[in-house]
Amino acid sequence: MSTPSPHYNSGRIDYAQSPGTEQYQRKYEEYAYVLDFVQRGKSTTVRAREGIIIQAIGEEHLTLLELLGIQNMSFEVGERLYIGREGRDKVVSVLGRLEYRDISQSAKNELSNIVEKIVVANEKRFVDYINMAPPVTPRIHALELIPGIGKTYMMTIIKERDKKKFESFADIQDRVGLRDPAKLIAKRIIDEIAGEERRNLFVRK
Repeated sequence: MSTPSPHYNSGRIDYAQSPGTEQYQRKYEEYAYVLDFVQRGKSTTVRAREGIIIQAIGEEHLTLLELLGIQNMSFEVGERLYIGREGRDKVVSVLGRLEYRDISQSAKNELSNIVEKIVVANEKRFVDYINMAPPVTPRIHALELIPGIGKTYMMTIIKERDKKKFESFADIQDRVGLRDPAKLIAKRIIDEIAGEERRNLFVRK
């Protein structure tokens, strides 16, 4: 029997996401990072909605979102905003999801740095993925789908995690020799957001 893939951002509860565990994922985003914003803009997801239109990326599911900011509030690219259901202090509402093709060129330019920022800020979550990632087919392992990890690195990672689970990105780099794992994971996330991958490991569809 094959082991299900531990999609940390799939929106469903699987073997790694039972309630009461750290891996349990909420259905809705609670935080998002600003990619771009327009002080007097028009929504592309909600008809006739105008105001401070913010393009952002969700911290947990890594989906692109359009937000409506509260008037007279100031915003910065890269800012982490609370968008949960109660107690928002800078966001009126989450207007909807965006496709990669819908976001501005400025947002696309910021995406790489901000995604890497999210990965680093949520290090344990992504290190846990490296510790748990299974084969996806008899010939391909999920680890190989991350840029920079070929069969040699994949086999070394599996060998090392069987001895002792990785505790950090630095631990992975020291024990495996894989340079800058956070940057490699961020690259995979960006490819998924851009629709360049058939299988999503990290981004909720």
